[in-house]
Amino acid sequence: MKTNLTKAVLMATGILLGGSAFAQNTDSGNAQYVPPFSPSSSFRTWSIGVNAGILSSYTPFAGYNADYHRGDIKLGYGAYIKDQLSHSWGIQADFLRGEVAGHQADFGSLGAFKTKLSWAGDIVGNFTFANISWRNQQNGIQLYGIGGVGYEQYQATSTLANGSTVLAAKDKSFYFPVGAGIKFQLSQGVNLDLGYTVHFSNADNVDGYAANGNNDKYGYAHAGLEFALGAKSKPQMAAHNPVASMRHEYVVAEQNLQSEVDAQKAQNAQLRSDLDATKASLAATNANLAKFTADEDGDGVPDFFDKCPGTPAGVKVDGSGCPLPVAPPAKVIITEEDRRIVREAIKNLEFDFGKATIRAHSYPTLERVARLLIDKNFSLKLAGHTDNVGSDDANMRLSKDRAESVKSFLVSKGANPSRIEATGYGETQPIASNKTAKGRQMNRRVEFTLF
Repeated sequence: MKTNLTKAVLMATGILLGGSAFAQNTDSGNAQYVPPFSPSSSFRTWSIGVNAGILSSYTPFAGYNADYHRGDIKLGYGAYIKDQLSHSWGIQADFLRGEVAGHQADFGSLGAFKTKLSWAGDIVGNFTFANISWRNQQNGIQLYGIGGVGYEQYQATSTLANGSTVLAAKDKSFYFPVGAGIKFQLSQGVNLDLGYTVHFSNADNVDGYAANGNNDKYGYAHAGLEFALGAKSKPQMAAHNPVASMRHEYVVAEQNLQSEVDAQKAQNAQLRSDLDATKASLAATNANLAKFTADEDGDGVPDFFDKCPGTPAGVKVDGSGCPLPVAPPAKVIITEEDRRIVREAIKNLEFDFGKATIRAHSYPTLERVARLLIDKNFSLKLAGHTDNVGSDDANMRLSKDRAESVKSFLVSKGANPSRIEATGYGETQPIASNKTAKGRQMNRRVEFTLF
C-alpha cells in the first residue's frame, strides 16, 4: 500500500512540475485586459472539466477507513460544470464514478472489500484562495477549495477470510465533499486541474460493513483539464486579476498624466522660445525705430533723414532738415487816405482835463484807425506829450497814461497789441511855446505814427 501511495504521489508531483512549465502566460503584455468594475459579461464565467485519478479509503482525516486498516488504490474519473459568480467564488456541479477498496480487518471474518460507485453527484461552492498578482493581469496558478453536499449510489463486495465473497445490495446516501486543489492556466481557455477531495459519507456501509457507528469516507486525487466556455476574446473570470487591473489603470493614468505634463512642459518651452524670439525681434524693431525717430536738434526731422543736423532752435526747416529761406518782410505801403484817417483821429482826440480819459466824441475817428490797423496789419507808435504846467514827473505820467489809454481803446476794437507802442514824453518835446494858451494847447497832444 505504501509503495502504491508513493507512486501516486510521485505521479502527481510530476504532473505538477510539468504543468508549471505551461503556466507562464502571466505576462501582462499578453493577458486579455478588462477594466476594473466591468460586468460579468466581460468574462468567460462558465467552464466544464474532465478528470481522472485515484480513489482510496485512506484519507488525511483519521487515517484509514474505520472498518479496514489498509486502503487500495483504484481508478476514478469524473466531470463537472462550473459557473464563476465572482473573481473568487463559483458554484460547481460534480459527477464521479469508480471503485473504492481496502483490506486487513482486525475483527470477524472480513478480509477485504471493493465498492463500486455507480455514480456520485454533488453541488459545491468553489472558492479561489489566491488569484492576485501585482505583476500580472492574469495568473497562471490558482489555489482553490471546495465544499458542499452530494448524493451517491454504491454497491460493495466483501471478501471473507476464507476467500468467499458477499455481494451487498445497492445502497444510496448523502455525502459531504471537502477538498482543495491548484489550477495551472495552459492557455486563455484551458487549465490543468490538480485536486484532492474527501467524501464524508452519511452512511457506515459504503465498505459493505456497518459497525462501530462510524460513517465511512474516501479520498479522490485527480488530474484533469478545465475548458472555459464563451468567446475566446474574453478572459476567464477566475484567472483574472482585478487588483492588477486597478494597478494597470493607475499606471496608465499616471503615464497619461506624465505625458500631458511632458507635453505641457514642451509647449511651455516652445512658448518661452517664441517669446524670447519675439522679444529679440521687438528689440531690433525698437532699435531700428529709434534710428528713424531720433531728432537731436529738435527741428522735427529725424536724424536719419536730416541733411542739416544742428539746426538752431526755432528755425523753420524743410523736409530734409535744412533751414528754409527767410522771406523778406512784406513792404508796408501807407496811402494818403491812411494818413488822412490818422490825422482826423489826432485832430478829434480829446481827454478830460488833467486825466487820461478819452472823451466820447473822439471814439468814431479812433475806431477807423483800429479798423485800418486790423485790415492792413500796420504797426502804430503812440507818443504822449504835455505842456509845462505842473511838475515834470506828473506831466511824464500823464503823457504815458494818455498814450496807453489810446492803445487800450484800439486793442478793445480788435487791433493787435503787439503792433502798438505807447510812450510818454511829458513836456520834453513841445511843438509850440508854452507861454501862450494856444501854444500850450498845441503841446498837449498824442502823436500817431504809422509804419
